[in-house]
Amino acid sequence: MANILVIDDERSIRNTLKEVLEYENHKVDLAVDGIEGLDLFAKGKYDIVLCDIKMPNMDGLEVLEKLFEQSTDAAVIMISGHGNIDTAVEAIKKGAFDFIEKPLDLNRLLITIRNGLDKTTLITETKVLKRKVSKTFDIVGESAAIRKVKEMVDRVAATDARVLVTGKNGTGKELVARWLHEKSPRAAMPFVEVNCAAIPSELIESELFGHEKGAFTSAYKDRKGKFEIAIGGTLFLDEIGDMSLSAQAKVLRALQESKITRVGSDKEIKVDVRIVAATNKDLKKEIEAGNFREDLYHRLSVILIHVPSLNERLEDIPLLAEHFCGLICCEYGIPLKKITSDGIAELQNITWTGNIREFRNVLERLIILCDKEITEADVLAYAQPISR
Repeated sequence: MANILVIDDERSIRNTLKEVLEYENHKVDLAVDGIEGLDLFAKGKYDIVLCDIKMPNMDGLEVLEKLFEQSTDAAVIMISGHGNIDTAVEAIKKGAFDFIEKPLDLNRLLITIRNGLDKTTLITETKVLKRKVSKTFDIVGESAAIRKVKEMVDRVAATDARVLVTGKNGTGKELVARWLHEKSPRAAMPFVEVNCAAIPSELIESELFGHEKGAFTSAYKDRKGKFEIAIGGTLFLDEIGDMSLSAQAKVLRALQESKITRVGSDKEIKVDVRIVAATNKDLKKEIEAGNFREDLYHRLSVILIHVPSLNERLEDIPLLAEHFCGLICCEYGIPLKKITSDGIAELQNITWTGNIREFRNVLERLIILCDKEITEADVLAYAQPISR
């Protein structure tokens, strides 16, 4: 069932549409002109608007413009007995979903309404998914340590400066990288992640730079590397400290020249990417040990952002608990569960060796195993911290 607004100055048209659409189980409101239609639209929530073009006081094209000034997601279908190609084109350019001439073909109208509802549903689902994604990648907390990280992200995101993000496993280094991308002018372009620790050293060059067909035994076709895929966007090199020295040399050249060469090719490809790297290692110690190139370190660390461990920002635990409870309960489709103040206090007593990643897993366990309220006793029973 859809909420439909019909704006037409002809009573017979209004009444016919109301009768037909209500028979199809839709809820229908009627307006005699554009002014009344806009007033109804501002007060209600409509999925479909059927709007006549030739009306007194305000014509349909003006109504259409004012509807979209309200950032509506409704599908607006224009109807007219005086239509021509130019009018139809103008209506579509102004954002109308479709244009139907009078006398109305009711079968075509119903099909158009169904298609318009599909579009509205897709827009709504997309917005919901975007909200879920943005919540998933929130940097949550108000401690001095995390505020410093947020301020640095806000200051640096608009530039193309290379950023090196440091911190222990599970602290949220990827979140920082994603926010740097989302707040940058490159946000509409790809965010491409490479886990340098998960790719064997003999494959890292192909993964980063791509390869030509026949470059090696299993190269059955040309393949773009992550640098090419990320053109115009951001390339996130996670666990950069685990990259082999030979791959480091190639990455250094790519950063210096903004060019790459696929494995098995002599052709240079220009790449415009913003590099964000992350590591849980002390790269200065790795340089001293001969495991990391000093020149690459200096190329990557134009901006340094250190992400604090959870134990360094225990005052953020109430906000984090509220955030993850909402997120996890939504994912499971269950009513929101609350954590009592003594439960929060007990969570703050835990030494979080796995940081945010461990904290989220513990919250998920508590939500699954506990009743509506998560208490101190529940935390003691199910959190199972490694150390206190």
